[in-house]
Order: sequence, then C-alpha cells, then structure tokens
Amino acid sequence: MEDLQRLYPIGIQTFSKIREGDYLYIDKTEYVYRMTHSASSYMFLSRPRRFGKSLLTSTLHSYFSSRKDLFRGLAMERLEKEWIEYRC
Repeated sequence: MEDLQRLYPIGIQTFSKIREGDYLYIDKTEYVYRMTHSASSYMFLSRPRRFGKSLLTSTLHSYFSSRKDLFRGLAMERLEKEWIEYRC
C-alpha cells in the first residue's frame, strides 16, 4: 500500500482550497448532511475560537452551491442523491 502524504491545511479555512489543494481533510461531511436534512427549523452552533466555524460555513456554501466535485470520495458523495444549487 502506498503511503499517502498530505500537507496540513494550516491557515486555510476554505473547503474548496483544502479539497482542490489535496490537503489533509478529516471527513465530517456526514454531519453536514445530517444537519441540513434534519427536521429542526433552527440550529445553534457554539464552538470555541479557532475550532472550525469558518471551515464549516465554507463547506455549507460549497454544498448549497452544488459543488459535487469537491465532495468526491467523502461521505456526502454517497449520501446526497439530489445535488440542487441554491442561490442567494
């Protein structure tokens, strides 16, 4: 098995830059899928400083922009069946 070495995305808070740059990314897209497909009307996310809030919002933006290519090989790719682009 080939040892795959990836760089840590230090200082990079944009999902697309991490994925396009082939940086190390811990897949949490299943949580994003569950969050966006839940029946609740409101969601409150409380996170400490420097704990991934910007990356989460960037991931949500990529998801709602229907950037399916960025989710290749992640949990979201197998979970999402209808890739719909939402515009603000």
